[in-house]
Amino acid sequence: MLNKILQRTIISIILCVASFATIYAEPTSQALPVFSRVYDPARSPINDGNEALKIAQRTNRKVLIEVGGDWCAWCHRLDKFIHSHPQLKKDFFNTFVLVKVNVSEANDNKEFLKVFPPALGYPHMYVTDKNGKILESKDTADFLDKKRYSVKKFYTFIDKWKSD
Repeated sequence: MLNKILQRTIISIILCVASFATIYAEPTSQALPVFSRVYDPARSPINDGNEALKIAQRTNRKVLIEVGGDWCAWCHRLDKFIHSHPQLKKDFFNTFVLVKVNVSEANDNKEFLKVFPPALGYPHMYVTDKNGKILESKDTADFLDKKRYSVKKFYTFIDKWKSD
């Protein structure tokens, strides 16, 4: 009996460590928390933000709140851009804990967003420190060069926010 309890405990520990390692190792789409992957009108950005802050505190990263939605073509382009540049993606997710916040007719998340400066367009980004203090409001059009997202401009942004 004690042997079975010990085996279950060891298996639980291994699964927990493997899960933790997956989330904080090289980021893959599947390893990221759900709030970093999708705009979901049913999700609570307050709960997601609190979870992101916990992760940011444990991993010494900033939180990046990306406001947009599935209806937003530029949101999809931004996602595709980040995920098609493996090193940039790695550096991005090593610098930020991403929280995607839906804005749509289904849920505009007005209550959550009222503490932030107004978005100039979508997607729009807000950077906070690991305690939730707003550090920057960023129009993602600033990352464009000839109507395409620029790796160089993105790295300028990432480098600005890398933790010490």
